[in-house]
Amino acid sequence: MQLTQILTLLGALVLSGLCAPKLYAQNKGDEVILEMHQAFRKNDKNRLANLLPQARGHVLEPLVAYWDMRARLDIAPESEIRGFLNSYAGSYYEDRLRNDWLLQLGKRRDWATFTAEYPRYRMRDDRELRCYALATEAMNSKADVADEAKRLWYALREADDGCTYVAEHLHSGKQINGLDLWRKARIAMDANRPRAAQAAVDIEAPRLSEQVALIHADPAKYLDKRIIAITKSRKELAVLALIRLAAKDPDEAADLLSRRWSIQLSAEERNWTWGVIGKQAAQKLQDEAAGYFAKVQKDSDLNDDLLAWKVRAALRQGQWRQVLTATQAMSPESQKDPTWVYWRARALMASVPDTTQRQEAQSLLRSIASVRGFYEQLALEELGQPITAPERPSGLTPQEKAAALINPGLQRALYAIQLGLRSEGNREWNYSTNLHTPGGMNDRELLAAADLACQRQVWDRCINTSDRTKDAIDFEQRYPMPLREIVVRRANEIRLDPAYVYGLIRQESRFVMDARSHVGASGLMQVMPATAKWTAKKIGLTHFTPEQITDREVNVAIGTGYLKLVLDDFEGSMPMATAAYNAGPGRPRSWRNGPVLEAAIWAENIPFQETRDYVKKVLSNTTNYAAILTRQPQSLKARLGNVGPRNTPMAEVNKDLP
Repeated sequence: MQLTQILTLLGALVLSGLCAPKLYAQNKGDEVILEMHQAFRKNDKNRLANLLPQARGHVLEPLVAYWDMRARLDIAPESEIRGFLNSYAGSYYEDRLRNDWLLQLGKRRDWATFTAEYPRYRMRDDRELRCYALATEAMNSKADVADEAKRLWYALREADDGCTYVAEHLHSGKQINGLDLWRKARIAMDANRPRAAQAAVDIEAPRLSEQVALIHADPAKYLDKRIIAITKSRKELAVLALIRLAAKDPDEAADLLSRRWSIQLSAEERNWTWGVIGKQAAQKLQDEAAGYFAKVQKDSDLNDDLLAWKVRAALRQGQWRQVLTATQAMSPESQKDPTWVYWRARALMASVPDTTQRQEAQSLLRSIASVRGFYEQLALEELGQPITAPERPSGLTPQEKAAALINPGLQRALYAIQLGLRSEGNREWNYSTNLHTPGGMNDRELLAAADLACQRQVWDRCINTSDRTKDAIDFEQRYPMPLREIVVRRANEIRLDPAYVYGLIRQESRFVMDARSHVGASGLMQVMPATAKWTAKKIGLTHFTPEQITDREVNVAIGTGYLKLVLDDFEGSMPMATAAYNAGPGRPRSWRNGPVLEAAIWAENIPFQETRDYVKKVLSNTTNYAAILTRQPQSLKARLGNVGPRNTPMAEVNKDLP
């Protein structure tokens, strides 16, 4: 073994436990770290400054030094800011503070300092900051940044200074036009973000921007004024009103557009408005949605979001030709999304394909087919291939494990998570595994980092890190099974597929034992307090108290008990039971009404994005867990089945089910 390898291993051994006195000394400072965390949350600058000397030498010193500096960033002299950046050069916290400083420089319009510092910024994941950078590029080199600026601006749900500033700058330089601004206003109004809509209108028509708030409050009243839309701005305000009205009543908006406004609007304005009306009807699962989309005469006038809903509405109606044309009209980026690759291939196969179409469909399916996700798995099955656990990559070497173990960013992240500072630890972990180089960590380095997280039972970092490998797929990391004895025993006792339970837990909590959602759901299976109390009675769990929900065995018992009750109520349909677990049983009961659909089409038409993604991920997880547990080929399609009205009308719905 080479000397460098020996030294690496020795360093790993030291950090893993042979330096107990040093770790003990750090542990004595943990209370200071936690106290500084509270002071940072309260923006108590004096308390942070007084405590900082006591944290010197602690493994989390860069974190608390960042808290101290961040709290004073608006008043700190530049020399002190640069001192911090130099002291913690190369660390996550150097880059984190530079991110904050650059935002401040952008808001101050200090473009000289911004331009000098931005190239040193490694994360490059802040959209507002990127918008400021695009503005400086346009100023300094007259670069054509309009397409990227619009993409970033359109993606932001709320108005921010950076993207609004670059839009104003590019508009004044005639690099973006009035239609670009009005499209931002339309997107914002459709997303129920009136402030963002008003900010866009204020650039193009400042004297009319106040109308946006009135339109948002009462679109019908605005449209009833019998305004004659002569000017471009007046037409666009009418479009905003129709968009807002469509959110409340698509049919009323469609009637008004047909009877009165269609003749006054341009072809592009009509197409966009019909697209929004179709989207809103599709989200309400109305049969009329496809008809509204049929009134769009030019798909290229719609954005990717509207085209996605056109595809969903067409799928519900079995209109494969419309699925094909809508997916073909999407942007190059969206056309690469496995969702639309899969449905485009299906549309090609459904439309009496000739040899060329069959070959194109097969090529599209092969381009995404894998075990990585929902549509990737469906593509495998369309190609006649079962879903199996891939062969494990070769084992990690001691040197690879040691390199992960002595990585200072990973060590700090794990320490912060252990101390209860999970969000801070997660951010540094993500930064350290990305490395912010063109390639980031390679597959072997990611596997080693994931292995370290697994060994420490930090399952969410283990899964998320292993998920990012491109070629070397380790299912044991990606789909771990903590508490296997408890989960499998409990699932078998109530005749529930253990793979389904694991698939759900992986999505709900990533096996974070003390996970708690913003709405109050707790534990591995993220059970709400009222649901836990109701389920405990149903399954005969006597003497249950709310604080027991974080107990592992109790949480699994209640979570699996509730899941089984939901599954039985939905006649064994995993897609509907999964939707009910996420969104409550009432919604999927209404979503199932209408035509009998293959469950993949039904899932893709779930109105809520969170639930739509949740169902697909849980069932994909379940299929992969089944492949691991049984060591047998699996079928996602078999788990999906079809979804429609209840098969047994005489069976009573469990109306008490929360």
